[in-house]
Amino acid sequence: MSPTVYLHIGAPKTGTTYLQDRLSVNASALASHGVHFPSRSPLVSPGLFHFRAALDLLGQDWGGAPGHAEGSWDALVRRVQRRSGTVVVSHEILAPAKPEHVARAMNDLGPDVHVVYTARDLGRQVPAAWQESIKQGRRWRYDRFVRRMERGRVWFSRAFDIPSVLGTWGAHVPPENVHLITVPQSGRSAPDDDLWHRFCRVVGIDPAWAPEQSTRANESLGVAETAVLRRLNKQLDRGVRREAAYDGLIRSMLAENVLVEGKSPRITLPPTSYDWVDQLTGTWIEWIQQSGIDVVGDVEELRAVRPGTEKWHDPDRVPPRKRLRVSVNALAAMTVEAAQRPDPGSTLRARVRANAERLRLR
Repeated sequence: MSPTVYLHIGAPKTGTTYLQDRLSVNASALASHGVHFPSRSPLVSPGLFHFRAALDLLGQDWGGAPGHAEGSWDALVRRVQRRSGTVVVSHEILAPAKPEHVARAMNDLGPDVHVVYTARDLGRQVPAAWQESIKQGRRWRYDRFVRRMERGRVWFSRAFDIPSVLGTWGAHVPPENVHLITVPQSGRSAPDDDLWHRFCRVVGIDPAWAPEQSTRANESLGVAETAVLRRLNKQLDRGVRREAAYDGLIRSMLAENVLVEGKSPRITLPPTSYDWVDQLTGTWIEWIQQSGIDVVGDVEELRAVRPGTEKWHDPDRVPPRKRLRVSVNALAAMTVEAAQRPDPGSTLRARVRANAERLRLR
């Protein structure tokens, strides 16, 4: 009997990292209740496996050595087909997939597929998307990014476009098999109505089946920290920024460890962009209400909350004194990191000595 597949396609910056890690750390417990989050091997986390499978499906190859994703989609499909009960497949880069990739995914995953999409208001999404792009090595100013978002000329704008994304994916399943989960506004939902509980209701998971909390969080940077990281990206050669080492050193160690501890103000939507956000969100809500899809949460949570008297801080105009403080902290962290890494020269010399000793003993 074919499994029921819940294909979680994003959107990015809607708690997907948290959901995927919560599924991963509870994979064994969930499997005992017939809910599966497949992985390729004990050495590869489910999240990484699903990422590579999504890359392979989309014909993309980034985030690792050339060819690292090849064959991953077929490997994932084989594991799905071996299961009964419920299978969850999840990665946010699937959201803006082209129709031909969507058709292949729906055909490969079997006759009983549900599409799950998590959505958050653009007042939070736009700043988070720009910050994420900077973590990934981009160099553009915030004002340029926002202008391109408004024109729909950024990858994130396609991934966030609810009617476009769900119209493409929903063309292959009945409306009741398309589930839109709204991300609660901060502090506005009961503890048993947070994102995880809403996701569980869609997939049919009793939250008690997954007691282990996720320890992963995609932390936000402040305006000064992001400004410094953007300037660092400008100084680095384009090829360096594309190396896998960039993720390990700059993104993981610096951007998601050292810089998140900064105290500068958070990045928010420019005040002049709220009218655009309100208008676009209104068209999305109208589409949702007429589509017949399943909504878990409240579509009103998709409306951006305008700031009160809070001062807006422009990430493109951070005072030099604040950038200097962040830069010194980053330099100190990188110095400590470099000191802890083995000297490549000494490692090579040790290997030569060891090989010479083995030859001598022969």
